[in-house]
Amino acid sequence: MFRRRSQDEQSSTTGTAVLEDNVRDPQAPKGRPTPKRSEAQTQRRKAVTTPTDRKAATRQARDARRTDMAKQREALAGGDERYLPARDRGPVRKFTRDFVDARMRVAEFFLPIAVLILVLSVVRIGSLQNLSLLLWLVVIVAIVVDSVVTGVRLRGLLRKRFPDKNVKGSVAYGLMRTLQMRRLRLPKPQVQRGTKL
Repeated sequence: MFRRRSQDEQSSTTGTAVLEDNVRDPQAPKGRPTPKRSEAQTQRRKAVTTPTDRKAATRQARDARRTDMAKQREALAGGDERYLPARDRGPVRKFTRDFVDARMRVAEFFLPIAVLILVLSVVRIGSLQNLSLLLWLVVIVAIVVDSVVTGVRLRGLLRKRFPDKNVKGSVAYGLMRTLQMRRLRLPKPQVQRGTKL
């Protein structure tokens, strides 16, 4: 069991090892043999180049995070799908953004109208304060009606255009986009108003 091999056995095993070395390993890339473990570890260490001190590691992580954020900002401004955040990626979300951006929505004027209502309510004239309350009511009702109509139309179009894709959350995504002023929307609008989808 634990005896030494004879000279004949050793020569026969070395002979087969030489024959096996000449045959190409099917898993080795480009026909070269698999590197030794120590060589592979050395190559990995050179490729990673992790800093040895904590400050350098923090600086390197901060720089990597900055470049990723810069790519995301450029993607949000230009609409490049590769670098968009996960919530904005995919054809369903792109169609939702285009659908919202193609028409003027009441909700996108909410902030300017709210500032106007606030100014009117501060003025010490009774008729202007009553007008501000009436305007507030009209704006809220108009936003609710426009949001319901937009949501129903968007849901129908999404089901028709993307029957095999998951459209969960896309209607809420579109309605939240309507609340932002067109100029401040991110990703930037890619279609002009009045575009037929």
